[in-house]
Amino acid sequence: MASQRGESLGTVKKRRKGIDKSHYLYIAVIAAVILGAVIGLMFPEVGKSLKPLGDGFIKLIKMMIAPVIFCTIVLGIGSIAKAATVGKVGGLALGYFVVMSTFALAIGLVVGNLIHPGEGLKLTPYDPTKKAATDSTVEFLMNIIPGDIPVLPTLFAAILVGFALQKMGPQGAPILKAIGHGQVLVFRILIMIMWLAPVGAFGAIAAVVGATGFQAIVSMFTLMAAFYITCALFIIIILGGLLKIVSGVNIFLLMKYLAREYLLIFSTSSSEAALPRLIAKMEHLGVSKPVVGVTVPTGYSFNLDGTAIYLTMASLFVANAMGTPLDLGAQVSLLVFMIIASKGAAGVTGAGLATLAAGLQAHKPELLGGVGMIVGIDRFMSEARALTNFTGNAVATIMIGTWVKEIDVKQVEDVLSGNAPFDEQTMIAGHGEPAKAEPAQPALAHA
Repeated sequence: MASQRGESLGTVKKRRKGIDKSHYLYIAVIAAVILGAVIGLMFPEVGKSLKPLGDGFIKLIKMMIAPVIFCTIVLGIGSIAKAATVGKVGGLALGYFVVMSTFALAIGLVVGNLIHPGEGLKLTPYDPTKKAATDSTVEFLMNIIPGDIPVLPTLFAAILVGFALQKMGPQGAPILKAIGHGQVLVFRILIMIMWLAPVGAFGAIAAVVGATGFQAIVSMFTLMAAFYITCALFIIIILGGLLKIVSGVNIFLLMKYLAREYLLIFSTSSSEAALPRLIAKMEHLGVSKPVVGVTVPTGYSFNLDGTAIYLTMASLFVANAMGTPLDLGAQVSLLVFMIIASKGAAGVTGAGLATLAAGLQAHKPELLGGVGMIVGIDRFMSEARALTNFTGNAVATIMIGTWVKEIDVKQVEDVLSGNAPFDEQTMIAGHGEPAKAEPAQPALAHA
């Protein structure tokens, strides 16, 4: 028996095995954060001495910023052109995704300015030229990690290369394919680095709590709570309001229909695990196959509302924690940068963290020292990011289907009322086979 995309049971089992490995990482990060906080509170001086562990992890993330940004932006620009050629559906989808991503980023800035997360911590600014009084072995190990490449020149070069490859047409296809292979390599290295996240989180949290005491724990919980509340309000008020106005669909009925997918996402911290099921369920709901085939895969790369909210709120948290809050001009420029660079956060675990570090490095490099705190709580916020991204793509599919009149309104009513329940066997038998529209880049939307 095959799954929706013709996968064998062996392939499905392999995927499940990979998901289990990510569970180990998740548990390890949680344990590391708790242990780091305990050591920081009980033995402050020991906690402070563990700071190089967090710094080393940040250096590894910095090392990957330029490759991640370059590959994803080049491939992203190429795929935007490809999606636009699909016609009205592709153009509407891309336009909607850009507007909603920008809106989500702006909401993150507004909420961040209202609650001032991280305020009062006054962490030491990051200074790459400053030689800390560290053990010679620690200094030796730190020097092994390569230095970072400037972000803004990389972004500019990637945009030029992307548009140049567009103009080359078929001649540029082999180059795009080669960059795609390079992206796979870059993400594989990033995944390897993320397995050191427990060590980095342990050192960073222990050092911060050791230096600032219980205030650091309060600040981190404040950010997490504010982020979860913001995502919930965004889904219910913004997405729910748009869905009701455009399509007349109740957001709560849609969420009930997608309940099993939400459980799957919550257990894996990734909306990619639910991608085949979303395609099948949107088609069963009554949205036409071509609309689903274009909108859902493209949305998984370009419509990351939860990630957008996270990036701006986390940036303000770090800036406040470092005692150097961003003024309005810096916040606007950060917003513009994130609109472009957030398309690179659709890769794999750690790509979102790399994008966050890229934004901070491009605006105020001294803020990179605060990324260590985000490493510790990043995994705690991944579920909210993934759920928001997933809901945003489901809503977008219904709305775009309504705009292009490619949706069966009667079927929508029957499905959401429970009169036409989704049959799992139809999915296994091939129901919902998507149109051939590939995601712009690997789309693990919890990054």
